[in-house]
Amino acid sequence: MEAVPFTGWPVTSSMVMLSPPPSPGFRRQAMGVRGCLLLNPARKCRPVAKKGRKPKPAARRSATEVRVRQVPAENEWELLHPRCALERTDDIQEVETILAADENEVAMDELRWLLSGCSDFIQAHRMLGELALAAGDLSLARGHFGFAFHAGAKAWKKAGKPSPLPYRRQANRDFFESGKGLVHCLQQAKKRQMVQEVVEVMLACDPTDPLAVRRLVQT
Repeated sequence: MEAVPFTGWPVTSSMVMLSPPPSPGFRRQAMGVRGCLLLNPARKCRPVAKKGRKPKPAARRSATEVRVRQVPAENEWELLHPRCALERTDDIQEVETILAADENEVAMDELRWLLSGCSDFIQAHRMLGELALAAGDLSLARGHFGFAFHAGAKAWKKAGKPSPLPYRRQANRDFFESGKGLVHCLQQAKKRQMVQEVVEVMLACDPTDPLAVRRLVQT
């Protein structure tokens, strides 16, 4: 009878050496928060923070609404006027030519037409406010200055009230000048609390107070 060589004792399930269980941290990374909770119901499981997150994308220009963007490579912000306003730049130049010829009524009609389909056209509102003020129509002036100012203020608040949003940047000037015009109209109407609110927004946007509106509250 041929001898069978000895190959060792038979391996049973009770004799298998299991590898150490993975750490809770490894399991959370591999299975996520939901898997962690399944493995450890009584344990607090938090999502693993991701490294190298992309920065918040810059604001994009809207078709009809004013927005706010950070000036590239600068620690300051400016209004981002809608595309409909940019498309009417040549028309504004025509209005300025009409005003130079002292045709104020024609200019007002042209500006009203420009606002159709572009209600957030801050420059057109500012110009209409100034024309109404020159004509002695305080109510109409207040309406246009107010619309222009609140369109910019709404965009600024929606963006998180970034500061500074300086007057010296060309994109912000019509907003600030509309604010000062609105303050004048509100003072004439004895709306002292509303004057205070407008001035506070202007100073929060540009603390240097380039249009000297702080003294208007103190008088």
